[in-house]
Amino acid sequence: MRRETLPVAGVDRIGPYSLVRVRRGGLESGIPGQFFMLSPPSRLLPRPMSLCLATRKELGFLIDPIGPGTRALVEVARNDRLPVLGPLGNGYRMDVERPLLVGGGIGVAPFPYLSERLAKPPAVLGFRTEEHAEAAALVPNAEIVVEPRLVTELLRPGHDVLACGPEPMLEAVRRLAPNAQLAWEAPMACGYGACYGCAVEINGELKRLCIEGPVLTAEAA
Repeated sequence: MRRETLPVAGVDRIGPYSLVRVRRGGLESGIPGQFFMLSPPSRLLPRPMSLCLATRKELGFLIDPIGPGTRALVEVARNDRLPVLGPLGNGYRMDVERPLLVGGGIGVAPFPYLSERLAKPPAVLGFRTEEHAEAAALVPNAEIVVEPRLVTELLRPGHDVLACGPEPMLEAVRRLAPNAQLAWEAPMACGYGACYGCAVEINGELKRLCIEGPVLTAEAA
């Protein structure tokens, strides 16, 4: 874990989402599924973001501008500076034989980096609209469904499922793939376990997703 204030390299629009790219400085890219805390300009609290893309010079974060903090992040200009802390949390286990990436909506954010690390396995991705589905272009070998179809319709037996998306999707995946790795989402204020802002109840137990997650096995979730 390291904190740096990094210059913005660019912002790319992808459907309703934005890919915010920063110069990586001395930050490690970490394990796919880990996250970074990005501090929006003129906002008090940082926002947790999965790493979407990593190159030798840049780190990229796919952001859905749904609130004042995320809107401030996607409105940055080239060479603006963003405080970034990370990598944080627990990512996906990479020792899987037949990976299948399963994502919904902005849950596709960690998949481009994960796909690269796993040699571009198959993926099934679900979106609300065709415009949102433009983000699938970032994920190789992806099949796409758009509502009202469900991403679980494309689940295949015999795969090691690595999933990220809204809670109802994760619950459905967990029922169909008991050994799946699931990346959960929750608001976070610190990212390293001090504030308990990301504590969520899963199977009757409180879990701090920034410490115990965000990736949990379906058995533990």
